[in-house]
Amino acid sequence: MNGNIPVGNIFGIPFYVNPSWFLVLGLVTLDYGSALAAQFPAMGGPLPWLWGLVAALLLFASVLAHELGHSFVAIGQGIEVRSITLFLFGGLASLERESKTPGEAFWVAIAGPAVSIILFVLLTAINLTAPFTGPVAAIFGLLAYINLVLALFNLIPGLPLDGGNILKALVWKITGNPYKGVVFASRVGQILGWVGIIIGSLSLLGISNYGSFWTMLIGWFLLQNAGRSAQSAAIADTLAGLKAEDAVTPNSPIVAANLSLREFANDFVIGNEKWRKFLVIDEWGQLIGSIKVEDMKTIPTSNWPQTQVKQLTQAIAGSTTVRADQSLLEVVQLLEQLQLSQLPVVRDNGVLVGLLEKAHISSLLQQKAQAKPA
Repeated sequence: MNGNIPVGNIFGIPFYVNPSWFLVLGLVTLDYGSALAAQFPAMGGPLPWLWGLVAALLLFASVLAHELGHSFVAIGQGIEVRSITLFLFGGLASLERESKTPGEAFWVAIAGPAVSIILFVLLTAINLTAPFTGPVAAIFGLLAYINLVLALFNLIPGLPLDGGNILKALVWKITGNPYKGVVFASRVGQILGWVGIIIGSLSLLGISNYGSFWTMLIGWFLLQNAGRSAQSAAIADTLAGLKAEDAVTPNSPIVAANLSLREFANDFVIGNEKWRKFLVIDEWGQLIGSIKVEDMKTIPTSNWPQTQVKQLTQAIAGSTTVRADQSLLEVVQLLEQLQLSQLPVVRDNGVLVGLLEKAHISSLLQQKAQAKPA
């Protein structure tokens, strides 16, 4: 998974850490360990940094709880959570699909910050009422503060932050188009990303007292991810407006079932290296299966004139065909789900329209993009 390291399962959800997580773990351990050593000089040896490691691990436990908040609400909506990954800038819950309504999308987005706020209140109450002193009290105070910052930071209204997903849900509710919500929230995320980069850069150059290297890095993170979200949403919006029949490959590999193997070889196979598998139709144009060129080897060439294509035809499961009027976005999702590169397209009466290929979908998207006014 992109270099991520599997750790195990949490409530049945695969849990990973990105190698960048170890960098932050080390930095937090050293930074907070040094702060504890200065705050409690009586602690000697490596003890302050051991407490720093405890604080760092509890910090990431808070991030994990934040992501579990998103995950549990998504699971309640029937959405599979593929994984949770901790990385340089926090955590990410990878969902199987988007919510079906803007209301559901809102609750998935708000769940993470809500968990962080609850943890802030709980940890603050414990720190105020429990008789903790020394580094334990300091760590409880730190965790309370971190959870508050985590909630407020994630509520910034730009993708890929939770606030961006909340904004996406609101725009989706107003416009009725989920992709417009993503594009709008992504644009806001890109603006905020540039703001972070500029503020961080001015700080590094000594021009401003605000910001830091981390401000610039977070701005870059927002800019990159928001840009990808906008691009993906634009593609999904285009696909949703097209049908499967719009992406059928011209001159699809189609042969008649009553054709002899000799005619099939002469007219379709010899001199044609592109297609090694053909869709087979009956006399009414209905799809009955497919034939592989290599299967012709099972029949002696002397028998080819008397053997019809239908005798070597293999049935095609209905689950691996798509309707001509089906949304092209649904078709792309099906291709990914089944891990296929092509699917036959048929009408409601079973008549074959042609073959749909991933490569042709890409070409179609390029044509649509070029056709748009600048």
